[in-house]
This record gives sequence, C-alpha cells and structure tokens, in this order.
Amino acid sequence: MAIVSAFALDFSTSFWLMMAAAVFDFFDGFAARMLKVSSGLGKQLDSLADMVTFGVVPGMLVFFMLKDITDSASYLPYIAFMIPVFSALRLAKFNIDERQNQGFLGLPTPANALFFASLSVFNEADGALQFHFLNNAFVLTAIVVAFCFLMVSELPLMALKFKGFGWQGNQIKYIFLLACALLISAFFIQAMPFIILLYLAISIAQNIQSNKKTVKK
Repeated sequence: MAIVSAFALDFSTSFWLMMAAAVFDFFDGFAARMLKVSSGLGKQLDSLADMVTFGVVPGMLVFFMLKDITDSASYLPYIAFMIPVFSALRLAKFNIDERQNQGFLGLPTPANALFFASLSVFNEADGALQFHFLNNAFVLTAIVVAFCFLMVSELPLMALKFKGFGWQGNQIKYIFLLACALLISAFFIQAMPFIILLYLAISIAQNIQSNKKTVKK
C-alpha cells in the first residue's frame, strides 16, 4: 500500500503506512518472545517484510523526489535505488552476524527508511521548519550515499530492545524515547529526521565512552 501511494505521489500516506509498519516491526519480535513462538521461519519472513517496507518503499519515495527536482532526461534519480540494494545487503548481513544480538552494527533499515520517508514530506508538512536544501538534487544524492554507507558500516548502534522495563540498564533508551516524545510534540512529522540523527549521535557518544573505559583498563 505504501508503494502504491508512492507511485501516486501521495508521500504523506506512504509515510504513515511506513510508520505503522515500523510500530508492528518493533513489537512483533517482542510478542514472539513473550508467547514463545519465535522461529527461523519468522526471522526470514521478518527480513523479507523489512526489505519491501524499509527498502523498496523509501527507494521509490526518493526516486520520485529526485525526479521532481531534476531534468526529465537526468539519470540521477536512479541513485535512489541504492537504498533497496544496500537495505538487502544490510538485512542479509544482520541475519548471519552473531555479534548483533544486543545491538546493531550499521544503521538499521527501519531507521534509514523512516529518515527518507520523513524527508519526502518534510517541506510539505505544516510547521515552522523548512529545509530548502532538499530541493537540491546533488545534496539529496549525497545524503542517500552517506546513509547507504551507514547501513553496511561496522558502526555499533543502540538497539531499542528491552529485556525488562526497569530503569537500571535502560536509562539511555528511556531518555532517548523521552526526547523523541518531546520532539514529536514540538515538531510532529518534521521531528523524524532529527530523531534519527539523535539516535546516531547517542550511539556514537556511547561508543566513545565505551572506548575511553576500555583504554583506562
């Protein structure tokens, strides 16, 4: 449905459908573990669903964004299809990488997808914020390349997985979720790019702090 909305240039509907998918994606693993029905099949189906929703959909959205701001003869919009290609690579690496049980190495596909989906409606949304540089095809292309690199990088990132709901051990996650709530209440749909950038910043800060502790030892 999000893909159909993208073809219809209804970016807002596509964004909200993707948001719904992200919510389901967040809770499906938690529900499977709670009900003790997790399986290898479920893991593969989860990756397939992620590939379509968080790979193909943002690729289509960015393609139409670039088509809108480039010459009709330009091949630049096809750069957008780096997103599903690198999303597929990211998901395949995740499935065979045993190091990512408690955290992520590289930007998760849902975070990458929501970043680009929110950019597609950013300047159209009601609010005080406007990013006119999004109308520059070369800037948007550079963002695509950078985020594709982040997806397959070895950069450790925080996973929002709760083994329990206590404060101990979940402090950073709760602070991040509170910051997300405040940003959304202030900027609504326009908050999403800032949330993804905040997620990256917190993860990088955690890595620096962890490296400092390792050096001291």
